[in-house]
Amino acid sequence: MSVDLTDEQYEKHREAGEILAQVRDEAADRVEVGARHLDIAEYAEDRIRELGGEPAFPVNISVDEEAAHATPEPNDDSTFGEEMINLDIGVHVDGWLADTAVTVDLSGNPDLAEAPGEALEAAIEVIEPGIQTGEIGAEIESVIDGYGYNPVVNLSGHGLGHWNQHTEPNIPNRAVERGVELNVGDVVAIEPFATDGSGKVNEGADEEIFALEREASVRNRDARQALEQIVEQFKTLPFARRWLDTRRAEMALRRLKQQNVVHGYPVLKEDDGFLVSQKEHTVIVTEGGCEVTTRPQ
Repeated sequence: MSVDLTDEQYEKHREAGEILAQVRDEAADRVEVGARHLDIAEYAEDRIRELGGEPAFPVNISVDEEAAHATPEPNDDSTFGEEMINLDIGVHVDGWLADTAVTVDLSGNPDLAEAPGEALEAAIEVIEPGIQTGEIGAEIESVIDGYGYNPVVNLSGHGLGHWNQHTEPNIPNRAVERGVELNVGDVVAIEPFATDGSGKVNEGADEEIFALEREASVRNRDARQALEQIVEQFKTLPFARRWLDTRRAEMALRRLKQQNVVHGYPVLKEDDGFLVSQKEHTVIVTEGGCEVTTRPQ
């Protein structure tokens, strides 16, 4: 989605990015062996609100082979070990979004942790009006290949819309022949993933993140209460089960899924024994290149 660089929506994208850059760095500093996943997630989500934004989606905390869509369940007691941890965090201001991610390596694999960050910087360097998304993917792939790892090819960067976390265009993490041309005002998240595995993730069984599919009439009281909160508070943005105020939230979500009112996001994973690293910034295409909204000011 494109924004007018003289419009209020542009400033709200920038405000979301400024909040997010601060929260990402503060949250990453708190990741250490023995720290609880839930404490980090709740710290980041509460801090976003303190600074004037709202979480655009639940904080994703992906560990080792996990790549995306992992967030703590209610009363989660999981703690960090000597692992590779990816934090993926989003902020919105009145529905205008920013999205960022960082790897915190406690596993002793610094090159793998570094690769997506270098790939991200290479991608940002070539972004300007008229660039093809396939060319951005080629830059990402080249850098990650140079480190001796594989890009995750079935995950990609993406556009950011109003109340919409994933819009066109997709920004591939490898070279493709055909792509979409970026124009002034396009708001996109560039999101390289690197792995020492095959470079293709699959859906796991766990699911703690959901989003509204459609509004509908539901008979069950708990499901109806959950739906009212979802529509009013989260709209079309993803939410966590632990965010719901209703009793028996798990059962309520099961009923809403059965009626195709909400859909879930299964955790995406590489094969066991392999690691995934990630780095992400949100950029707005400008006349002279691009503005990175999620870099520290």
